[in-house]
Amino acid sequence: MQIVKKRKKTRAILVGNVQVGGSAPVVVQSMTNTQTENIQATVTQIHRLQEAGCEIIRVAVPNMEAVAALGAIKAQISIPIIADVHFDYRLAVAAAEAGADCLRINPGNIGSERKIKAVIRAAKEKKIAIRIGVNSGSLERDLLRKYGSATAEAMVESALRHIDRFRSNDFHELKVSIKASDVPRTVEAYRQLSRKTDLPLHVGVTEAGGLYPGIVKSAIGIGMLLAEGIGDTLRVSLTRDPVEEVRVGYEILKALGIRHRGPDIVSCPTCGRCNIDIFEILYEVERALLTYRHPIKIAIMGCVVNGPGEAREADIGIAGGDGNGVLFKKGKIVRKIPQAELVYELLKEVEDYTASVFNEHIVLNS
Repeated sequence: MQIVKKRKKTRAILVGNVQVGGSAPVVVQSMTNTQTENIQATVTQIHRLQEAGCEIIRVAVPNMEAVAALGAIKAQISIPIIADVHFDYRLAVAAAEAGADCLRINPGNIGSERKIKAVIRAAKEKKIAIRIGVNSGSLERDLLRKYGSATAEAMVESALRHIDRFRSNDFHELKVSIKASDVPRTVEAYRQLSRKTDLPLHVGVTEAGGLYPGIVKSAIGIGMLLAEGIGDTLRVSLTRDPVEEVRVGYEILKALGIRHRGPDIVSCPTCGRCNIDIFEILYEVERALLTYRHPIKIAIMGCVVNGPGEAREADIGIAGGDGNGVLFKKGKIVRKIPQAELVYELLKEVEDYTASVFNEHIVLNS
C-alpha cells in the first residue's frame, strides 16, 4: 500500500545551481551556527555539512561584517549560500551585492514598502531568489488582533500577503516557509498554503528543540507533509551540530522512500539472547559510514541463529554470538568471524560492495 502521495508540482526556481520545485528532488538544507564573519570556522563547518549531504546552506547575516565575509566564504564552497536577514533591509541589499545565491527574509520585520522594494530591486539585479519566511513568533500585529493568536490561518494570510507584495512588484523567484514550533499548527499551515499557491515550499518545524524532541517533532511534521506531497526543500531544526540536521533530513526522506542517500542500517533492539555489545558495534559502523552516500542496506544483529533470517533483505550483515559471529548476505551466511573482527570485516565488505556495484573506491571514516 502506497502511503506517500505524488509530490505537488510547484513552480521551479533556482538557488544558485540547485533547482527547487518543479520536478527536482526534495532538497536538504541546513544552517551554520558559527559566527559568519569567522570565515574559516564557517567554511570548515560548511565543508562538513557538504560531506554529510547538505545541498544548500544558510548563514546568518546580522551585521555588515557578516556581509563582508560572504564573498570569501562562497569562494571556498561548492553549494549555494543563502543570506538570512532580519529587520535591516540594508543587510539584505548588501548580501545580494556580495554574492549570496538567495535571500531569506521575513517581510513582516523588514518594514515598509520602500524597504521591500529595495530588496526586490537588489535581487532582480543579481538574478537571485528570495525565501519568504513566516514564523509564528513574528506575525504582524493586525493579524494577531484579527485571529487572537498566531493560528495557522493567521500565518497563511501573512504568507499570502507577502507573496502578493512581491508579485505586485513583478518578482516571482520565490519560495516560502511557514513554520511554528509545534507540529499540528505547522502541518495545518502548510496544508492550507499548499492549496493556495504553486510556489515551492521549504518545510520544517522551527525551534524544534534538542536531539530527541527535535527529531521526533521534525520526523512527524516534515514526514506528514512529505507523505502528503507537500514540500520541495527541508531543514530539520535541532539544537545540535547542524550535521545532525542533515543526517535526520535524509533519514526522513529515506523512511518515506522519497530519496535514498547513504546506508539503511537495521539493527535489533537487543534482548536476553544477545551476547555482544550491539550498541558499540552500531556506533562504530555509523561513525565509519557517516559520509557514505550510496544506498546500501546493512544489518547488525545480536543473534547468530535468528539474525540472518530476520534481516534477509539486507545486502550485507553481521550477527554476533558468544565470542564468534557470522557475516551474511541476503540472509545467507557467508562465513564465521571472530567477534573482535566483526566491524572490520563488515566494513571491508562494504568497500568491496561499493567497488563492484558502484565502481567506486571509497575511504571510510576511521
